[in-house]
Amino acid sequence: MPYIVTLPARQMERIHDRLRLQLRLTKVLAARDQPVGPDIGPPMALVISDDTESSVDRRSRQLIWMGSVARHNTPGPTDKSVTIDPLRECMEVVPLDGDDGLVTLLEADLRNEFEQASLTGTASWCSGEVWQALETGLRTRFPRLVPLIDWLLTQANPPVLDSRDEADCAWQEQQDAVRSLLRIADFPLPSLNAWKRPDSRDAPYTAGIIPQPSENSLIDHDVRASGRAFGLDSDWMNGSGVRCDINVLWDSHGRRLEVTNVNALPLESRTGTDMIYYHVPTESFTLVQYKRLDPRKRAIRVDDRLRSQLDRLDRVAKLNSSPTQPHEWRLGSDPCFLKLAHWPEDTSRNPVEGLAPGMYLPVSYVQLLLKSDCTRGSQKGSEARLLGYDHAERHLVGAQFVDLVKEGLVGTVGTTREQLWSMVKRRVSQGQNVLVAEEHSSESAHDRQKRNRSRSPKAGAYAHKTYRQETIFDSDQ
Repeated sequence: MPYIVTLPARQMERIHDRLRLQLRLTKVLAARDQPVGPDIGPPMALVISDDTESSVDRRSRQLIWMGSVARHNTPGPTDKSVTIDPLRECMEVVPLDGDDGLVTLLEADLRNEFEQASLTGTASWCSGEVWQALETGLRTRFPRLVPLIDWLLTQANPPVLDSRDEADCAWQEQQDAVRSLLRIADFPLPSLNAWKRPDSRDAPYTAGIIPQPSENSLIDHDVRASGRAFGLDSDWMNGSGVRCDINVLWDSHGRRLEVTNVNALPLESRTGTDMIYYHVPTESFTLVQYKRLDPRKRAIRVDDRLRSQLDRLDRVAKLNSSPTQPHEWRLGSDPCFLKLAHWPEDTSRNPVEGLAPGMYLPVSYVQLLLKSDCTRGSQKGSEARLLGYDHAERHLVGAQFVDLVKEGLVGTVGTTREQLWSMVKRRVSQGQNVLVAEEHSSESAHDRQKRNRSRSPKAGAYAHKTYRQETIFDSDQ
């Protein structure tokens, strides 16, 4: 089902540069035009420039932008709006009218429906049948647009991860870590949101990420000349048997986010997922270890393995140094957290679109909880300990945690890159699937805070490059 936004050519020219920078568009949609029904299809969006006023004899329209609708908003008591995000510029001229126009491929009833939805100055929608006909025409006549269409469709209609499947559970945790890292580093979610299932169930989540099909021309940094992300000459990228997938993002201000997903063991041998964010300018990292709560009881039993993992995280925390400069001050000395996360039992009916709900608990706080009566099991005389919503008086939620990390209020002080990667290798050798990101920036602490707190529309332009180590575990896999 496509949303159709048709604007006069002069208006399109006025907003073209802004669209190129922000890569999103919000338009009012009359409440009566809200689509209903279970089979309305993926929420694609077509943005059309109408230059009819300069063509007396016939309409002269072009498809200029394509995107997918990320959300619906309610700006007034009667109208609603749709936000198209991501929004991408077509890489070639796509005429709608004339002998070679896309509209000529539509049958009479579908053409009438399209014309009603594409009145100039309006935002409306068409049926899935109209989109299917338009999609077929675009793929046939404009093959250069095929990668963009596939990328947008994946954004609009992503695969559903099943909480009852072991591989999907691992990918859910890694997906949540990717989304957390993008929020912390202030990169747009669509940059790493296009995903398809990897061929191997043992592969990391980022092996399925699809890069956007073209690099944005607003970014001056040439991806191929921007250095070797994560030291690609390392043993991880030289057939060591460790699977390593790297995604590198650049924004229009020169900030760079390098995200790598590393594992060294098959799915059944792993012990969990780690997310590590390292801010290079301040030499500070924050680590989150994922634990899954029972979706009904919203709790987990604390066993010897978890206690051992907590002890290891305590040792990781010892990489911390004491602050000597104002920008090194932190709210506490905890760089390591548990995220006790939960996903719906039936994710096909209740997909998680943002961060998975859960509790963020600093490890030192968890150690105190495990000495308190509040975590004792319900059975009388039982020594079993439980962690969950009923066993912790306080916890951080996702938005609070993200804000603390992105403001530099939590994390280590004075941790070198060599210390970081030595720790990452230990975590991998211990069976953790590690998703680690480095943010490179020339921002001062003040500039970083100013960017984070700015309410003005932010640039959505970025470039994306991937590096992959395809060998995974054994040669026969």
